[in-house]
Amino acid sequence: MRGRDEDTGEFFSPSRSQNRREALEVLALGEKLVSLSEAQLAKLPVPESLLPHIRECKRITAHIAHKRQLAYLAKQMRREDDEVLEALRDALDENGEAARREVAAMHRVENWRERLLEGGDAALAELLDEYPQADRQRLRQLVRNTLDERKRNKPPHAFRELYRELRDAILGAREAGDALPEQD
Repeated sequence: MRGRDEDTGEFFSPSRSQNRREALEVLALGEKLVSLSEAQLAKLPVPESLLPHIRECKRITAHIAHKRQLAYLAKQMRREDDEVLEALRDALDENGEAARREVAAMHRVENWRERLLEGGDAALAELLDEYPQADRQRLRQLVRNTLDERKRNKPPHAFRELYRELRDAILGAREAGDALPEQD
């Protein structure tokens, strides 16, 4: 029984309707997770304890059995912390903060790639000033190979490899920066 605080008149716990709404939100989140591929699931912060339940729900195709397994998955998800569920919702939300950060990082890497291809050694020096852990020789070689590929109309193998190298350098620096405490 919920009960009321005699002084303020407020309820001690959420109403049954509120509990049901929250449970249905978790069920909808579970449906989204089940509809994702394994590669998409790997990118999300899904707890290891939920992965077997998600895979089992994907495996079952009979309608009622699938629905029952989905309800069981939702029950297991409700046992998780609210922060875990919020992180999953944010990662799934196309307009979420995590998606915005990922897109911004991708654009930053693409901009650096174009600057390196157009600016040559001057752009490489700027990049190395900002990201000193980047491999100068490897980047110079990839820029040279990419320009050669473009000139010969070859497939963009080095172009893609340059992107991956830049992404590793830039995101690696950002993660290292996140681990360091802020200084005054």
